[in-house]
Amino acid sequence: MKVKTLPAGPLGTNCYIVHHGEHALIVDPGGDAEKVIHYLTEEELDAKAILLTHAHFDHIGAVDELRSYDNLDVYLHENEAAWLEDPKLNGSLLFLGNEIEVKRAEYQLSAGKMQISSFSFEIIHTPGHSPGSVSFIFHEHEFVISGDVLFNQGIGRTDLPGGDIKQLEQSICDSLYKLPDTYTVYPGHGSKTTIRNEKQSNPFFPRK
Repeated sequence: MKVKTLPAGPLGTNCYIVHHGEHALIVDPGGDAEKVIHYLTEEELDAKAILLTHAHFDHIGAVDELRSYDNLDVYLHENEAAWLEDPKLNGSLLFLGNEIEVKRAEYQLSAGKMQISSFSFEIIHTPGHSPGSVSFIFHEHEFVISGDVLFNQGIGRTDLPGGDIKQLEQSICDSLYKLPDTYTVYPGHGSKTTIRNEKQSNPFFPRK
C-alpha cells in the first residue's frame, strides 16, 4: 500500500492518493485537479472513489473536476451532506471571497467497516473541527487519515460553523488515541506523525 501526498488548493491541503496494485482512492482533493490526474496517469492507476474527511472548501475544490474525469463517486458524512453546495457552510465565501459549489456526494458515510473495490478500511466519526469530520483507518497497513482533526503537534480549529472544542478533544483522546502507538497519522495539513508522538507531545491534548 502506498500513500502519496499532493499539497493542493489555496491552503496547500494534503490530498492523499492511497493505492496498491492498479487501484487508487483519492482523499480530500482540495484543488489542482491536474496534479492528481498527472499522478494517476504517470502511475497508471485506476481511481475508484473520492473520500472526503469533511466538506470545508480547502478539501473539496477539485471534487467535481475529478468526479467527471473518471466518473467517480464521492463519499461524505451525512452531517455535512448539504455543505458541498453551500458556500457559507463550506467556508469558501468567507475565506476566499468567491463561491465553491460542488454537487452532492453520491454516498453518505457512517461509522464502521467499509469496502471499496480492493480497499478495506474503517470509518470513525471524529467531530469537533466540523460536525461531519471522519477519519479513515487502514488497520492492515497501520495508518489513519485524520483530516483536520489531529495534526503533527496540533489540532483542528473549532471556531468555524459546527466546531466544538469538547467534541474535538473527545474525538482525539477517546478515538484516535485508542489506536496503536505505531500507527502513522496523515493529517489534512502539514507533515505526517504517529499516534505515539501525539500522545506524548501534542501541546493541546497530550496523554502520557
